[in-house]
Amino acid sequence: MTTERYEWDAIVSGLNQYLRLRSIPIGMKLFETVEAMEAIPKIRRPKVKHTTDQIVAQARQLGWTVGITMADLVGAQCGAVIGLHPQDEEWLSGHRMAGVWFETQADASRHQHAMDCVPYGRYAAMAVAPLTSGRLDPPDICLIYGTPGQMIFFINGLQWTGYKKMSFTSVGESACADSWGKALKTGEPALTIPCYAERRYGGVADDELSDPALWHPERRRAGSRGELRREGKGLKPS
Repeated sequence: MTTERYEWDAIVSGLNQYLRLRSIPIGMKLFETVEAMEAIPKIRRPKVKHTTDQIVAQARQLGWTVGITMADLVGAQCGAVIGLHPQDEEWLSGHRMAGVWFETQADASRHQHAMDCVPYGRYAAMAVAPLTSGRLDPPDICLIYGTPGQMIFFINGLQWTGYKKMSFTSVGESACADSWGKALKTGEPALTIPCYAERRYGGVADDELSDPALWHPERRRAGSRGELRREGKGLKPS
């Protein structure tokens, strides 16, 4: 995870200028202690249990800075993706999803094993905040939502220099594993199709995709020269 600081007002202004985003670009950060998360200025703490999708929505739609622990989440599925709940044998069995999203427990278990999750044991809390607030400076990942048309320009920006082929995944339901779970675990951009839970609980529109990634200084320099004027300023793994 990078420790470099960035001019978030300029970065987000560029994203909005070139991509015309409909919601707020946000950051997500994991913390090894609850105290470090609670020390963030103007942090809000949930009064009831939420899904992670709802926490993300509060930041990207309302502009809130929100911090959570596993005790604030509705269940293991949300916590396991961000490393706050163990990916143990009980969780990997998939029994909670069998007959709901998958015909058999064997199918459900294969789904659980396929998910990209932050390894359990290091982190105790997570927070989200608008990038322009500077409260998570720097965040572990930056998260934007956009239409397919916006996202392809975003990808063009990522590939402007240091080109590499991008591959994106879908485990189906629990698509947060393909977005922020994968980006936090691998440091790679992680575009995906949001799942039913993100749309029902997180307010994601039917025409939106999600794309979390890490900001990279090369993309900042390229954007500042105006070379990504059509592609938009990009976020890329460090």
